[in-house]
Amino acid sequence: MIRDCKIGKENTIVEPVNMYECVIGDNVFIGPFCEIQKGSYIGDNTRIQSHSFICENVTIMDKCFIAHGVMFTNDKFKDGNLSKDFLPTNIGNNCNIGSNSTILPVTICDNVTIGAGSVVTKDIEEPGIYAGNPARRIK
Repeated sequence: MIRDCKIGKENTIVEPVNMYECVIGDNVFIGPFCEIQKGSYIGDNTRIQSHSFICENVTIMDKCFIAHGVMFTNDKFKDGNLSKDFLPTNIGNNCNIGSNSTILPVTICDNVTIGAGSVVTKDIEEPGIYAGNPARRIK
């Protein structure tokens, strides 16, 4: 279901998808079985592969690649409790996130690659390649 979204030009959206109250730029590919929740923004020339989950308050800028099964979260469950306000996640331009990675509420700068299966728990402020649990700069 696609509901109440602002969608740019020349996009490919492979259904079934669940998208609501989000903004999608131009020339974006969204694979099947993805969910993109309200308040999320997907920038121009970005590709989101199948089975990825982009929750509320996630911003993914231009020329990014989100591989299969990437999970974004918007709460750190501090003290074991759900927050009343969801936290933002910001992904810079030209970022690649490998399959089955989990991205907690963080900010990732431009030109970062996250290896498959990584868990990003802290902001990434320097371009490079990161991998592991928790993700660390490896190159």
